[in-house]
Amino acid sequence: MKRLNILFMGTPHFALPSLEQLHRSEHRLAAVVTQPDRPRGRGKQLSPSPVKQWALEHGLPFLQPARLKEGSFLRQVEAIAPDLIAVVAYGMILPPELLQLPPLGCINLHASLLPAYRGAAPIERALMEGAPETGVTVMYMAEELDAGDIILQERQPIGFTDTAGELGERLAQAGARLLRRAVDEIAAGTARRIPQDHSRASYAPPLRTAEERLEWTDDALSLHNRIRALNPRPGAYTTYRGRRLKIWRALPADAAGGLLPEQVEPGQIASVEGGRLIVAAGGGSYLELLELQPEGKRRLGAAEFCRGYRPAAGERLGD
Repeated sequence: MKRLNILFMGTPHFALPSLEQLHRSEHRLAAVVTQPDRPRGRGKQLSPSPVKQWALEHGLPFLQPARLKEGSFLRQVEAIAPDLIAVVAYGMILPPELLQLPPLGCINLHASLLPAYRGAAPIERALMEGAPETGVTVMYMAEELDAGDIILQERQPIGFTDTAGELGERLAQAGARLLRRAVDEIAAGTARRIPQDHSRASYAPPLRTAEERLEWTDDALSLHNRIRALNPRPGAYTTYRGRRLKIWRALPADAAGGLLPEQVEPGQIASVEGGRLIVAAGGGSYLELLELQPEGKRRLGAAEFCRGYRPAAGERLGD
């Protein structure tokens, strides 16, 4: 097996397991490309990406181009002379000039079973739609978004209560192992190229700010799926007593005591008995809120929230 000179491109925590796998492999990890430092946190201080932080800790050269088409950046990549570019959640589309540069091409780890969920938010969209399974794909990159030939895929089941954070961690670990295997196969000359069936493609566009607000006319299962898809970032919210209230965990539920079905409308609290907070949703369904975060406060379990705020049956969320 040939020892490859690899340029890695990635930005968030999701990319770190893949970076670790390539660092421990027989191949040479020549440098890392990651996005420029961004303002983060309450103070909006410029902070490095997780991938840049990893590169600093391991003494690995890194590049942070503002634009991938910049001549200075492309010349730097040419000087590195990578045999292969491996991309994991970098966050920008690679231009043709970069795709054509390494002799063995560019490969990408994507968090779905392509051609399903092409795009920026495959984990979140799979959860929102209540998909029973998803997976990871390593593919050769093409100019069209997530449309390149498949090298390897691995399926992963989705649990009913999985959040985007929990599912993302599992996919990051599984994807890292798959990426290393794909790199080894490319080095050995045994990697397959399986064309995607473009007629079966579906898309996972970026999350929109408007999607963070819960619409209580949606049924309880849809609300549950949206809440877990937005956990841990950016979080789903409603309003309560005029202030924003984030909902981090919830489950569809049967009405348990409190108001009768004909007495409540979507968004009204149906029951607070026994520290359980149950809210009416669309289609005659009910959602039990399990973990909440009042604006400016810490996260609270339902029982603690009920003790502190004393919600009453008939009060409305989303006012």
